[in-house]
Amino acid sequence: MKIELHCHTTASDGRHTPEEIVELARAAGLSALAITDHDTTAGIRAAREAARGQPEIIPGIEISCYQNREIHVLGYFLDPDDPALTENLASMRTAREHRVRAMLEQLQAVGITLSLEQVLEQAGSAILGRPHVARALVAAGHVSSFDDAFERFIGAGKPGYVVRRNLTPVQAAAVIRRAGGVAVLAHPGLYQSDALVSEILKGGGFSGLEAHHHSHDPKQVRRYKRLARRLGLIATGGSDYHGPEPAHKPSLGQIPVPPETVELLRQAAGLAAK
Repeated sequence: MKIELHCHTTASDGRHTPEEIVELARAAGLSALAITDHDTTAGIRAAREAARGQPEIIPGIEISCYQNREIHVLGYFLDPDDPALTENLASMRTAREHRVRAMLEQLQAVGITLSLEQVLEQAGSAILGRPHVARALVAAGHVSSFDDAFERFIGAGKPGYVVRRNLTPVQAAAVIRRAGGVAVLAHPGLYQSDALVSEILKGGGFSGLEAHHHSHDPKQVRRYKRLARRLGLIATGGSDYHGPEPAHKPSLGQIPVPPETVELLRQAAGLAAK
């Protein structure tokens, strides 16, 4: 039995619709699939309707935060229609558009002309994000690939990068808890500071730590599993699947996560076992 606790759809910056993600999950033999789009819960309803219980769709989210650098917090088993959550997400959507506009201004300053309309064409109805800027750069011929866009222009520290100051991780965890969910710190290895990871987790409100992630080597996985045990947290994981690009990233269900993790998260949310 396989599970997937971290994936994205066209509701944010994924390449597959919620319905397509469900079909991919079925083909991969998944028993449970968490929809964790960036700063939106818009894909959950469509995924549930497409799945009809097979696989189980776990309502989730990945909230963008800031504490010394950009941090991501995953939420599971939350109410996607919670009023406070909805209000916070609306503010984040506005902040994302402001960030993209600022990125385009910075790109213009280094001779890269790209319009907001070109980025919106890539995003469609999805919440705006850097991947849409990357795809627009590819479509306009400014870069050779999606990865090239990040490496040359919009990755952290590059000419078009703009810091997005949002909720702190602890504030995001509180928003998730108020919506009935459980908060998990996403891909800690990407933050390149175990001191920062420990500081965030000790701030309170977290139920888990994403130990299994494609960016973590085996040594990091072991280290984060030990940290989770020491702090009494659930060690979670997932593929962080966005679609077929970039090709070197794992697909749905390819990051091994113990199936019982779903029930541990469900219990942490105060829900009865299915």
